[in-house]
Order: sequence, then structure tokens, then C-alpha cells
Amino acid sequence: MTTLFLILIVIVILTCIWLNDMSARIGVPTLLAFILLGIIFGNVGAIPVYLDDHSFAKELCTVALIFIMFYGGFGTRWEAVRPVVRESVLLASVGVIVTAGLTGLFCHYALQWGWAESLMLGAVVSSTDAASVFSILRAKKLGLKNNTAPMLEMESGSNDPCAYMLTAIMISVMNHTASGSSTAWMLFAQIAFGAGLGFGIAKAASWALQRVKFTTDGFDTLFIFAVAIASYAIPDLLGGNGYLSAYIVGIILGNEDFKGKKSLVGFFDGVTGLMQVLIFFVLGLLARPAELHKAILPALGISAFLLLVARPAAVFGILTPFGKYPFKQQGLISFVGLRGAASIVFAIMAITGVEALDTELFNIVFCIVLISISLQGSLIPWSARKLDMLDAGTDVMKTFSDYSENTEMQFSQVKIGPGSAWEGKRVMNLGLPRNMLIALVVRGQERIVARGDTLLQAGDKAIVVTKAFEDTETYLVEKTIKPGGKRAGRPICEFAGEGLVLLVKRGDREIIPSGSTVLEAGDLLVLLKDR
Repeated sequence: MTTLFLILIVIVILTCIWLNDMSARIGVPTLLAFILLGIIFGNVGAIPVYLDDHSFAKELCTVALIFIMFYGGFGTRWEAVRPVVRESVLLASVGVIVTAGLTGLFCHYALQWGWAESLMLGAVVSSTDAASVFSILRAKKLGLKNNTAPMLEMESGSNDPCAYMLTAIMISVMNHTASGSSTAWMLFAQIAFGAGLGFGIAKAASWALQRVKFTTDGFDTLFIFAVAIASYAIPDLLGGNGYLSAYIVGIILGNEDFKGKKSLVGFFDGVTGLMQVLIFFVLGLLARPAELHKAILPALGISAFLLLVARPAAVFGILTPFGKYPFKQQGLISFVGLRGAASIVFAIMAITGVEALDTELFNIVFCIVLISISLQGSLIPWSARKLDMLDAGTDVMKTFSDYSENTEMQFSQVKIGPGSAWEGKRVMNLGLPRNMLIALVVRGQERIVARGDTLLQAGDKAIVVTKAFEDTETYLVEKTIKPGGKRAGRPICEFAGEGLVLLVKRGDREIIPSGSTVLEAGDLLVLLKDR
């Protein structure tokens, strides 16, 4: 049984990779593929994975959402979002409440639902999904005008805590445990403990990262991993909003300077992608296509109302008074409000937290998310072009904390020997390219900050700064010359088609080779290869 389960995991992973490539080519959001994959494996697969335990799914998806929320902050570059913080926070709070309220009104009056069920549905679908939006913007390299991308990033990354609070309140209302005082305390505890503890945890973790030296590689990653979990668990234990805390911890740590931060952004980007896949795959496993026919029409109506009325009312109502956001920009922000992972998690919370719901809430939310990421998600590039919101000079990557404002620089050392072309010359007379600079000259024990009139001497070590080269198609490999091998005793020039030899390590010596360098058995070659 274990072997079959492992084979199933391999099949799912390989299928996910294939679907990811396919979705990128045809322009459909990747997460749609994972929903469909979950449906196939949960209903019509050769080995159906029948999942009908919503409580287990809730716990699984709650943990997954922790990392999504944490990375929503950790991957956000504060310098990019600072100009639109007020607007983003208002959209993430007031905008969510307006969206939830209007959607509840629609469900009550248009669909004839009860007030509690109507407002519950509104709360569940009131937040937008950052990962869905930015997977499209990053994949298509869509630069947007007038700080639109940073606003979308911060709003969609931070609006889930408000939707969670609304969902929690509606669960207590439907369970008849809500009162004026209990609701007021819940709101206070959620915000005060969530924000306060989140700030405290972030500062403590930042202090530790600056002072603790991790003796083993990778332990800093484990530390941040543990911090992400603690940022949710500690406030939640005390009645605070764990998702709000996770976001605050993420955004503070993501904008601190500490060793290895950029690689951590990449790591948590991968973890978040995995969590997204998990949630959408579980959604597919929980879905029962035979039961969805009753949910399709209500879901279409609610989706249309969200797209055409509720979301635009929230966006235009909040941004218009600022007077600096054109109609087209507000229209795009309204359109890009995709429903995603959080709506799924909150729907599962609702059906497990309330004994009986009069509506098929989970199936309706399933259809709403499916419509949102397939229809709206696919049309985001088209809508941005139609609204003239694309800006070729804007880099969407500037929104993320792993972006470097100035291209990363690479330091190299050039030793100036007797008779060198640089010996006896001043730096300004070297004729260096524009993207190359001599930053430092090491002369014995002396370190000289290089200036244009600095005179270079034999024995100096010039520290040269150039733009870093990043290319996934080019990589380095090492090869050892074996005794009797075809390279042994022959010059490098005879093997020109097998990669450029950058370095020859011969015992304790490191040789910068030329074409005439004769290779010896035992030499270790560092070669530059191109895919």
C-alpha cells in the first residue's frame, strides 16, 4: 500500500509539472490545472483518492494558508509599496467589508437566502488572491503603470485577515454564540493580539538573525520556517488573528537586511507555490462534480455581481477620493480581484464550524473560484492592454523583496604583475568599459579606494566590480583529467568544442589557462558550459 501511495505521489508531481508548463503556454492560470487534477484523482482516476473529511482538509489548508500569508509579507518590497500603503490598507480592510456586505445583500435579495447564510458567503469570498494574480504578472512580465502592481501586491497579500475575522464572526452568529460584548472582544483580540504579537515576534526574530551565527548551512531557513509557524500559532492560541500576525512578521523580516535573505525569498516562494498547489488539489479532491449542477447558476450570479458591482464599488469608493487614480487604473484593479486559496480555506472553516448550512456553500465557492481564476485570470493580460495600463519601462519584479534596485555586482581580483598592461597606468587611463569599475587597490597591507588618478603598480591587486551575470542556460562543471584519458598531455585548444576552460587546478596551484596550456593527469578543470 505504501508503494502504491508513493507511486501516486510521483504521478501527481509529474502531472503538476506538465500542467504548469501547459498552462503557461496557453495562458491559463496554473492553479486551475491543479483543481482539475484534484477532481480527476478524487473522482475518476484509476486509483481514486476519495477525500470526504472536511475537518482534516480544514487543518491541512489552515497550515498551508499560514505560509501563504507569511510569504505575502515576506516577498513584498516595502520600498515599492510605501507610496500606496494607505490605499492598500483601506482596500484590504474597508474594501473587504464593503465587498462582503454587498455580496451578502445580493445573496439575500436576489437569491432569496437567509441573512446569515448570505453574509457568510460574502465574508468567505471577500478577499482576493495574491498568488494567482502575481503568478500571471510575473509569468507574463506585465509591468503596470502608476504603482498598480505594488498596490495589488499589498492589498491582496494583506486582505485575508479581515476576511478571516468576518468569517469567524459569522460562524459565531450562526452558532448563536455571538453577542455584542463577545463580538467586540473578538474584534479587539483579533486585531490587538494579532498585530501586537506579530510585531513582537518579528522584532525578536530579527534580533536573533542579526546576532546568532548558524553553524550549519540551512539552519537559518529552518529558523525562519519555525518563526512563520509561531507567528500564527502564538496569537491564535490567545485569540488573536494568526493570519494578520503571519503577514506582519513576514513583511518586517522580508525587509530586514540579513545574510541569505534573498535565497530565503526564493525558498518561501517555492513553499508558497507548494501550499497553493496543495489547497487547490485538496479542493479538487473534495469536489463532487455530480453535485455541482445546483451550484453553477448561483455561482455565476455571485461571480458576475462580484466582478461588475461589489468589487468595483469597493475600489472606486475608496480610490476615487484620492484624486490621483484614473478611471482605467481603478477598472483594472477591480478586474484583477481574483478569488483563490483563502476563499477555499474559509469555506471549509464555515462548513466545519457550523452544523448545518442551508446553502451548498462549499460547492458554490468552488464554482466561484473556478470561474474567477479561469475567466478573470486568463483575461488579465488582455484587460491590462485594453485599459492601456501596461508600462514597458516598469519592472513588476520591483514589487518583490528579492529584487535588487541596482543590479547585483560581482567582485573580481586582478593581480598586476611586472610588465602587465596596467602597470604604471592611472585608473582613468585604462579604458575600462562603462559597466566595469576598479573599486579598491590592495597594495601589501594597504587598501586604497581607487580614484581616477590612482597609479597602479606591479604587485597590486585591483578589485574590479562588474554587473553580475545570471543565466539559467549557462552553468559551470568540473572535470578531472584521468591518467590515459584523451585530454591528458594535450593542449586545451584541441578540445575547443567541449566548453570553455576557465580554470585548471593542479595540486595547490590554480592556473588561468590559455589555448596552449597542456593538461596533465590529475588536473581539475572548471568549464563553462552552455545548454
